[in-house]
Amino acid sequence: MTPFIFYMYELVPQTESWDTWLFTFKSGFYGNAQVAIWTIMMKVIPVILLFIWFFTCRHWWYHSIIVPIAMYTYQIFGAINQEIDYVDEFQLLHLVPVMAVVIPSIYLIRAKLFNSINSVNKTTQQLEDEITYRPKTIWEKIKQYF
Repeated sequence: MTPFIFYMYELVPQTESWDTWLFTFKSGFYGNAQVAIWTIMMKVIPVILLFIWFFTCRHWWYHSIIVPIAMYTYQIFGAINQEIDYVDEFQLLHLVPVMAVVIPSIYLIRAKLFNSINSVNKTTQQLEDEITYRPKTIWEKIKQYF
């Protein structure tokens, strides 16, 4: 479905203002509404796919997906904010706090996993199955991500 969602920008008129029965969209910085929606869709589609991957991933490293989610989310806010002259500039500085939490936690999980491999006669798949948390109810499944 993502290609269809992405190409919905072609339904937007190439005018500076786009009037619908729900809202009025003014393109401002982009010049016309179709270019603005195309730019926003270039950021929204990867975020949607990354969220699906994050919530369906069974591997121990799934928290590392938070970093690209944060990056694309920051880019979406930059694309929507029309006073910014250069979109996607200096985003790394804003992602440092996210990476400062995610990267060490992933490394600690990896260290624990490989410590277990060196001291136990189990296969990597058995250890990954042991570390993987499998919730039993829907509420536990939602709760495990937060």
